[in-house]
Amino acid sequence: MTEQDGLTVGRTATLVGVSVKTLHHWDAVGLVRPSERTRSGYRVYSADDIARLHRVLVYRELGFPLSEIGRLLDDPTADAHAHLTRQRRELRERIEQLEHMVSAVDRMAAATRGGMQLTAEEQIEIFGSDWNPEWVDEAAERWGDTKQWAEYRERTTDLTPQDWQEAAAEHETLHTDLSAARQSGVEPGSAEANTLAERHRATLSRYFDCTHSMHVCIGRKFVEETGYTEYYDALAPGLASWLRDVIFANAIAHGVNPETAVWE
Repeated sequence: MTEQDGLTVGRTATLVGVSVKTLHHWDAVGLVRPSERTRSGYRVYSADDIARLHRVLVYRELGFPLSEIGRLLDDPTADAHAHLTRQRRELRERIEQLEHMVSAVDRMAAATRGGMQLTAEEQIEIFGSDWNPEWVDEAAERWGDTKQWAEYRERTTDLTPQDWQEAAAEHETLHTDLSAARQSGVEPGSAEANTLAERHRATLSRYFDCTHSMHVCIGRKFVEETGYTEYYDALAPGLASWLRDVIFANAIAHGVNPETAVWE
């Protein structure tokens, strides 16, 4: 654009990202009017007009009505700072309302899919800062079509945050006992190790019927999948492979061969 030629309505609409109809309306209400004409008599927008359009777009994006935008642009006594401060306060209130709505939608979505009814914030509060709420969705994608996932959904849908806190405390106690046993040299296959294996299997059976064969399949993952290994070894060095061996030995005591065990 040159100062001599200016921009037509169509070109201006493309430049600022609004419709021609919008520019005609703003012209009609006196908000932004093309102030120049070409040699042929066509009305065009000058550089100053374009700058005013951009200011209108900013105010409109902030939620100001057109009538108020006009006063802010044309009234030399208008306190733009006061208007923006008030608008910022209203935007913050709106953001808080939207956050509450998002939480409500999350709870409704969780209710329709069954299973854990905790929000992401509640999960982290109960299970700790190292908990990743995305793990629940990843588990649903991985095992969502299994009988065990259906059992999990049925058994956990009605659990309250207090119920989950109790379950988390049970898991923490078990992990403490497993770590202590690993560090004190408890041997896989011993009575103490088998008791711990049964406690571990029982925590899983809270959510689905975990057989000894299925327990072996889970134990394999502790050394085959990095995420499991890192999780358990962070509790105690070597805990992942030790726990796998404990589960295998306990399965053998119950007549299951870890070499041929399958997910039932």
